Amino acid sequence: MSVPRRIRAATAADAPRIGAVARAGYDIYVSRIGRPPAPMVADFAAHIAAGEVVVVETGGSIAGYMVSWPEADAYFIDNIAVDPDRQRRGLGRALIDYAAAEARRLGLPAVRLYTNVAMTENRAMYARLGFVEIHQTTEDGFHRVYLRWDLLDDGRRVADIRPGKAKS
Repeated sequence: MSVPRRIRAATAADAPRIGAVARAGYDIYVSRIGRPPAPMVADFAAHIAAGEVVVVETGGSIAGYMVSWPEADAYFIDNIAVDPDRQRRGLGRALIDYAAAEARRLGLPAVRLYTNVAMTENRAMYARLGFVEIHQTTEDGFHRVYLRWDLLDDGRRVADIRPGKAKS
């Protein structure tokens, strides 16, 4: 089910809500990983100050966020979450599509991200979206799997995925 939404750059005032969404969204993984996942303790104020965070709003309130930036070979998503009470409404997909649109706008051929190996639901969802697992590693004590969505093989037109007008 798709709901009316707006994606915009995060502001300093959004940091507490973004942190709350991260804690709520990643809490289910604490027992699997054995400690809080990195997004639960991220410095969102610093990411916002660096211009690396967008939020998705529904009904005038923040429902999710994405921390991301361009790299040399891909648009990198460092952290993404949707409030558990607002999941399954196309909001996470809207954020992913926003990243794809940013990659295309910047002339980058792909979107890249990572997730924890224990987050099996995320890995399956990313595979359905077109991401391919490219390697696994341990960083900061977390067992991570990196994934890449090659936009050149995607088949969707840039006009189908525009910032602020992402499809679900």
